[in-house]
Amino acid sequence: MPELRFQSDEELISGIVNDNEEALKVLYKEHYYSILHFIKLNNGSEDDAKDVFQEALIIFYEKIKDGNLELNCAIKTFVYSVCRRIWLKKLNERKKFSDKLIDPEAFVEDYDVGLADENEKKFSIMSDSMSQMGEPCKTLIEDFYVHKMSMSEITEKFGYTNSDNAKTQKYKCLMRLKKIFFNTYTER
Repeated sequence: MPELRFQSDEELISGIVNDNEEALKVLYKEHYYSILHFIKLNNGSEDDAKDVFQEALIIFYEKIKDGNLELNCAIKTFVYSVCRRIWLKKLNERKKFSDKLIDPEAFVEDYDVGLADENEKKFSIMSDSMSQMGEPCKTLIEDFYVHKMSMSEITEKFGYTNSDNAKTQKYKCLMRLKKIFFNTYTER
């Protein structure tokens, strides 16, 4: 049986809803290699990429079949985002998380070399800025934005008297990070 072509994300989703095996094959074929590339650049192996991609496809498939998928982006972006979150969680569990996570996709659909170079520069500066910031700000920012800890968890972890004090400290840390980032950015 010849491979079916899906002209749009909607057709691909419709194929999945209708249990068309070709739709899943196309999904795998079109998106796996960008995930493999991302994971290998970030301390992973091909087996890791297969596991993460499979887990993301199961999530995607189940959301479609349950009618719970609210897709407001391209399938590529959704799958990449889910894979990225899964991999960050796995890295964190392995204690291999790095401030210098390499993100080749960065959710850019149309590859623009100039934009990619500028984004790479910004990511590098942000990583350097995080390193310069020092503690407890660095950990507080990572806990909130990377590890998705709630303000009450942060309050408890850092020993703040209440969530408002933790929010104030987070704001001060963000302002500090912003200042370091823009000072470094204008120097380069």
